[in-house]
Amino acid sequence: MNETDPTRQSRLIYMDHSATTPTHPDVVAAMLPYFTERFGNPSSLYRLAGTSRKALQEARGRVARALGASPSEVFFTAGGTESDNWAIKGVAFANRQRGRHIITSAIEHHAVLHTCQYLETQGFTVTYLPVDRYGTVDPDTVRAAITDETVLISVMTANNEVGTFQPVEEIGRIAAEAGVYFHTDAVQAIGYVPIDVEKMHIDLLSLSAHKFSGPKGIGALYIGEGVNIDTFIHGGAQESARRAGTENLPAIVGLGAAIERATSDITGHSRKIADMRDRLLAGILAGIPDAQVNGHPVQRLPSNINVSFPGIDGEALLMLLDAGGICCSTGSACSSGSDLPSHVLMACGVDPALARSSIRLSLGDLTTDGDIDSVLAVLPGAVRRLRALSPVKT
Repeated sequence: MNETDPTRQSRLIYMDHSATTPTHPDVVAAMLPYFTERFGNPSSLYRLAGTSRKALQEARGRVARALGASPSEVFFTAGGTESDNWAIKGVAFANRQRGRHIITSAIEHHAVLHTCQYLETQGFTVTYLPVDRYGTVDPDTVRAAITDETVLISVMTANNEVGTFQPVEEIGRIAAEAGVYFHTDAVQAIGYVPIDVEKMHIDLLSLSAHKFSGPKGIGALYIGEGVNIDTFIHGGAQESARRAGTENLPAIVGLGAAIERATSDITGHSRKIADMRDRLLAGILAGIPDAQVNGHPVQRLPSNINVSFPGIDGEALLMLLDAGGICCSTGSACSSGSDLPSHVLMACGVDPALARSSIRLSLGDLTTDGDIDSVLAVLPGAVRRLRALSPVKT
C-alpha cells in the first residue's frame, strides 16, 4: 500500500481551534484604528476619549446582545481564566457569611478546578460531581449535592476536551429553585450554541474572545443584576469600579466584533462545521482499527473530535502529525506538559493507558474539505507506524 508519509505534508493544517483561533481579518480591521487614530483613554474627558468611550460601550452592547443580557451586566476581563477566577472567588468571598460550600464537576477546566482547590485552603468545601462515560453531569446529582451552606454551582456549558454539552438550562433551574448562584464557563460554547442567560437561569458566565476568532487577552464575565460578588481589582472606576485598570480598548473592540460575527448564524455555522467533523470521524473509524471516540455521541460541540488509539502514545502521534504539518493536541492546551493522563477522560472512566493514547482534533472557520482529506490520508498511516513500534500490541 502506498500510504502517505506523514512527514511529507507541506501545507499547515490547523486542527486545534479549541486551543485558540486566528483572529479574523474583519476583527483585525475593526481593532486597528484603536491602536492609532482613536487611542484616547476612555476615562479621560476630551473628545478623543469620548470616541473611545463610545467604542467601549458599543462593544459591551454587542456582547450583551449575544448573551441576552443588559450591557450593564457585562464586565471586560483579560480572558476566560480571569473570568472564571472572578466568578468563583468573587461569589465565594462575598457570600461566606451565608455559606461556604461550592458545587462543580470533575471535568471542569483547570481555571475552575484550581480556583476551587484554592478556596478549599481558605475554609470552603467543594463537591466535585462525577460524570457518566460520555462526560455528562446528571442534574439529579446537582440537586442532591446542594446543602444549606451552598452558595455557588459552577458547571461548564461544553467541555474543552471531549466536547460534551452539559444540561446547563436544567442545572440553572435547579440552582434558581434552591436560591444558589449558578456560574457556567462558556468559553468553548460561544458561536456553537445559543446562549440566553435569562432562559438558562445563569447568574454568571465566562467567555474568551480568542476562542471565536477574536484577539487573545480579552474576555468577559456576565454578572447578573443583583449578584453579590466581590470587586476583582481595586483602583480606578473602570468597569463600574469592579475591575480597575485602563481598558484594553483595541481588544475590547475586537471582542465585540468577534462575538457579533460568531453569533450571527449559529445554526448555519454549526451545521457546516459538524458536516466536516462527521466526515472526518467516519473516515477515522473506518480507516483505523480499534479507534474509540470519547465524549457524547450527539450532545457535543460540532467542532470536536476526541479519539483514542489503543497501543500508541498520544503525544508521540501528535509530534508525528506535527512533522507532517498537522496541528492538533492531546487535550487542553492549558495542561500541556503534564505527565498525568487527562482528568476529563479519567473522570469519564477511560483506562489511563487508553487516555494517554488520545488526541483532540478541533475544527473551525479555517477548516476545509481538503484539510479533512489530508488528515484522513495521513492519520491512519501514522497510527500504524506507531503501533508497529509499540511493545503493546492491540
